[in-house]
Amino acid sequence: MNEEALKKMMLPTELNKVIKNVKKIIIPETRAEILDLALGGNGADTFDVEFDVDGKPFKEAWVIKCKNGIVANYPESYMRRRDPESMLIADEYPTDKTRHDDIIKTPFDQIRKETFDWLAEREELILMPFFSGNSALDIGYQSLLVVPANAAFFAASLADLQGFIPCSKIPALFKPKAIIYVAPPFRHKYYNGKQYVVHNRQFEHHEVFSYNLYPGPSAKKGVYAVLLNIGEQEHWITAHAATVKVITPYERQFVVMHEGASGGGKSEMLEQFKRERDGKVLLGVNIVNQERVKLTISDMCDLMPITDDMALCHPSIQTDSNKLVVADAEDGWFLRVNHIDHYGTDYSIESSTIHPKEPLVFINMEAVPNSTCLIWEHIHDTPDKLCPNPRIIMPRSFVKDSIEGAVEVDIRSFGLRQPPSTKENPNYGIAGIFHVLPPALAWLWRIVAPRGYANPSISDSEGMKSEGVGSFWPFATGKRVNYANLLLEQILKTTSTRYILVPNQYIGAYKVGFTGQWVAREFLSRRGEVKFRPDQLEQARCPILGYCPAGIKMDGNYLPKIFLKTELQPELGVEAYDIGAKMLTDFFKSEITQYLTADIHPMGRKIIESCLGDASVEDYYNFIPKL
Repeated sequence: MNEEALKKMMLPTELNKVIKNVKKIIIPETRAEILDLALGGNGADTFDVEFDVDGKPFKEAWVIKCKNGIVANYPESYMRRRDPESMLIADEYPTDKTRHDDIIKTPFDQIRKETFDWLAEREELILMPFFSGNSALDIGYQSLLVVPANAAFFAASLADLQGFIPCSKIPALFKPKAIIYVAPPFRHKYYNGKQYVVHNRQFEHHEVFSYNLYPGPSAKKGVYAVLLNIGEQEHWITAHAATVKVITPYERQFVVMHEGASGGGKSEMLEQFKRERDGKVLLGVNIVNQERVKLTISDMCDLMPITDDMALCHPSIQTDSNKLVVADAEDGWFLRVNHIDHYGTDYSIESSTIHPKEPLVFINMEAVPNSTCLIWEHIHDTPDKLCPNPRIIMPRSFVKDSIEGAVEVDIRSFGLRQPPSTKENPNYGIAGIFHVLPPALAWLWRIVAPRGYANPSISDSEGMKSEGVGSFWPFATGKRVNYANLLLEQILKTTSTRYILVPNQYIGAYKVGFTGQWVAREFLSRRGEVKFRPDQLEQARCPILGYCPAGIKMDGNYLPKIFLKTELQPELGVEAYDIGAKMLTDFFKSEITQYLTADIHPMGRKIIESCLGDASVEDYYNFIPKL
């Protein structure tokens, strides 16, 4: 069957040479086959993923068989989360990213040849065809994974993230537009142990060389880079966003797309409230006096997840409604569960992982062979420190009420991880529970994309930094100004979709976690629209934050106004608020000047120059007058 499948594939010359030299080529037929290969293919309970490094075996990872799936772990804590500097560009096409040969002494042409030679020396090699994008809506791009068979858990990860094409169902003409090559030992030979992923954009296909086995920067974000590159050429965007259809107790439907940097609450936007024992919702805890603020919310909305992290905004699915239309760019979701640290934290996720429809792929979890992997038992980075990035790969088909098709977006929210902010320790954590943004200001937030406070997903998370345009910039290979323009043009075309800003972790002096964004989602969905009368909004004291709601009433109860305008909190006050506002504004100014190039959209230039000139909220509104 493999021979027949290979005849259907139009592959580059270098890969054909590799295939001819390898003793055994495996093109998987079933998911179960891939999971079996991840454990060595001989029914073992554990399997060490080892490669020769300097003449000695080096363990890159190990895999454990559990009752509910396989668990992959890494000996090095550094390999357990994505390095934000992992991308290198090896081609000569336009880019603002670091080029390979500018920082690596050995030319990539040489490393590339050695990579193919190394792959050709493997006894068994997996070739796994898949689609990048959404094949169900015919927005899938033929792609291929090439990985040593002893690293089959990596193939299992990608198979669940993007789906795969069984050997017997490969199209008659399969010409991959993207190929991912996996060769872990090269990170030791040429890259000082770093988890580099090298992108080499060819005229006919996009090569992704993964020199590490953590799926984040390659199996997940590598595919994202492919889609962003295609979109840059064809003038469309794959947004970094979670999307959910909310159905209120009154059966009103409302779609929220939540964007933002890693840790900005995308996956959490798909989650329900967590109730206290008394049935109420804990909104926040005052870090100064330990006051606990609770809300009574009798009926919660039903949630139908649409996207978890990558939302295709492809022109083929757009409608005439002037609303943005999106569809999932993934077949499975890379769920971080660091917040689940004991039984009973999230019954839905716990139940679906303890008793899954089929075995799952777990990463960075403690596990014992043939036991049940429990998602609150995270691996330790050190004896006294848990890994902050435990993951589950959850196929979308396993998620209750998930939607595969395209949907119109009513509101686009943007998430910000905020630090605590008080009089004693003023900081930029001054945003209220949500802010309504004029479209021009919403665009600014998307080109600045603050990474924010205490990010658990990546290895570099101290202080406020920019994730870059769209918050997808770490995964893009091209020019940042091109994506800034695409985002602005998208906003100009979708005038019926509105915008808000939603913080998480802290609101001033109150620790809220993600409850604030859940409250915002519930409130706006109950309203059924995001249009506000002038008397329902107040200009935020910090113009970058747009408008504050004048009041929020849910189930007959008003939300305390200190959660809407944080300067009213006695523990913060106006003076400390203004210090935080200056920090936020100065950060914006430092980030947006890089977009003032000859290629920036004319309106984009005006918006940026207005921000640099301390524009008011009204100034931003007048650029694109929609609320």
